[in-house]
Amino acid sequence: MKRSVPPISAYALWVLLALAGCSSVPVPVQSPAQAPPPAPAPFEVEIPSRLTLDQANDVTLFAISLAGTPYRWGGNTPESGFDCSGLIGYVYKSHAGIAAPRTVAALADWGQPVPATSARTGDLVVFTQNGTVNHAGIYVGDGRFVQAPSKGGEVRLDSLKSKYWSKLPPSFRRP
Repeated sequence: MKRSVPPISAYALWVLLALAGCSSVPVPVQSPAQAPPPAPAPFEVEIPSRLTLDQANDVTLFAISLAGTPYRWGGNTPESGFDCSGLIGYVYKSHAGIAAPRTVAALADWGQPVPATSARTGDLVVFTQNGTVNHAGIYVGDGRFVQAPSKGGEVRLDSLKSKYWSKLPPSFRRP
């Protein structure tokens, strides 16, 4: 006895062809030697540092603890007050054992440049206005930094998004 195959309707044939189009074709697997290395994500850029992550955290916490210390031009101790580079030098020396340059202009070249997307706690924040480096602070994360502002001010925690600082795009340095 001969078996007959029922005819396939045009609709059923269309469905089968559509489903066949959804199937995957095997892709040859490259050996690790042939595969290109994955590109690092922008936030994974590794910047060399003289600080361990623990030292960077210590620097940051100590800098925050100095909030309220009066500003004094040329000052570099809690007793005498701080200017911006004096604050940075005092904090890095006392909590990381690293001597920072004494002037804000020299801080602009200290360590390694860091993309803003890779800035981390303990990095420097350096501000330039009209082509002149004029201020620096210690980045604490989350868009904030510790700084010794200006005459009549005190060491304080500020936001890079504040009305004043948002007009001066910062550069970041990793000691």
